[in-house]
Amino acid sequence: MKPSRTRPPMPATLVVLLLSLLLGLQPLTTDLYLPALPALTGYFDAPMHQAQLTLSALLLAFGVSQLFWGPLSDRFGRRPILLAGLALYALASLGSVFAASMEQLLLWRVLQGAAMGAAVMCARAIVRDLYHPAEGARMMSKGLTGLGVLACISAPLGALLSDWMGWRAALGVLALFGAAALALVLMRFQESLARPNPHALRPHEMARTWGLILRHPTFWAYALLVTTSYAGLFTFLASSSFVFINALGLSKTQYGLLMFSMSAVYILGTLLCRRLLLRFGVRRTVAIAGAFTLLGGNLIGLLGWLGWHSVWAIMLPYYLFILAHGIHQPCGQSGAVAPFPQAAGTASALSGFLMMSVAFAVGWWLAAQLPVGLEGASVLPLTQGLWFWSVLISAVAWTLVQRYGEVHGAAAGRPKP
Repeated sequence: MKPSRTRPPMPATLVVLLLSLLLGLQPLTTDLYLPALPALTGYFDAPMHQAQLTLSALLLAFGVSQLFWGPLSDRFGRRPILLAGLALYALASLGSVFAASMEQLLLWRVLQGAAMGAAVMCARAIVRDLYHPAEGARMMSKGLTGLGVLACISAPLGALLSDWMGWRAALGVLALFGAAALALVLMRFQESLARPNPHALRPHEMARTWGLILRHPTFWAYALLVTTSYAGLFTFLASSSFVFINALGLSKTQYGLLMFSMSAVYILGTLLCRRLLLRFGVRRTVAIAGAFTLLGGNLIGLLGWLGWHSVWAIMLPYYLFILAHGIHQPCGQSGAVAPFPQAAGTASALSGFLMMSVAFAVGWWLAAQLPVGLEGASVLPLTQGLWFWSVLISAVAWTLVQRYGEVHGAAAGRPKP
């Protein structure tokens, strides 16, 4: 795999490791404390919607912050933004460990989400800096395989720590992980942006670049693919601990193992993605994944509607959904930035903002649907939500991506210097 840059690149193994750690911040930050959410509400004697808000607000801050980090990284490079973002992430994670109230925890989680935006945005931009579009999708799938490994251990580790040492221990792991990622970037990461744009922060230049990206149909095809796919995943993440623990009676450890199995299937999806890309190309690969998504989502929705409320009536078809998610995400994340080699940070930021804004809206909807206590706990917010998103995901995969998903040349949509 040859990178698109002329100067000697970082070793491919180091790039994959960095991508895995930077992209993996997101599932670690969201999944690790999911098993502790019910206990956390009890500790602070807070309503469930407040606990839900610690996840939704984090993701909103994650999305909004990328609008600032993106142009900054196009102006100054990826390395200084990564260092600043990871330092803030480690600090905010440490602050959340010592939060004395739900309000304090919410504040630290917002800062944590804003810092996380720098890491994940830069990871997507780095792929475009170093690799051509087709190579970028394969490299992104490798980084997301690493993300899947981290996601595999997140929920079980969070469940064990929450059971044995309390919810603060689960949040403390995030501070250690952020510090480790910061050290690796500081010692090993070489700046990937060959030519920073000195005009990237000028209002006129920013408006022109944003307009160019937002008018590009390829950006919208792939940005909507990752947005709808992530909205389906977030529907599961934000409601599954209440559904499986409160409604279906699983222990926190059993729930953690269930999340482990989901992440393992996601890893299989990223591995399958690379094989399909080599044989079929990006657009046909996305279309195939769309069929898995629709089949899984329809089964989940229909079984829930018919009253088959059990763990495996949800999880078996959800494995099809999450397998397809492992295909949609690398294709969509690399495809959204592919036409913009000189504004990859801004394109990554806009895609991330769209994705997290929709996730925030999903979180608010779920907070209104989930009951306050054990009484009245239901699987329907989860099953009906996944049914809805599966239809939208497959529609985007079979229409917009098929029509606008081709990137015509590595410099397509290049902003003017």
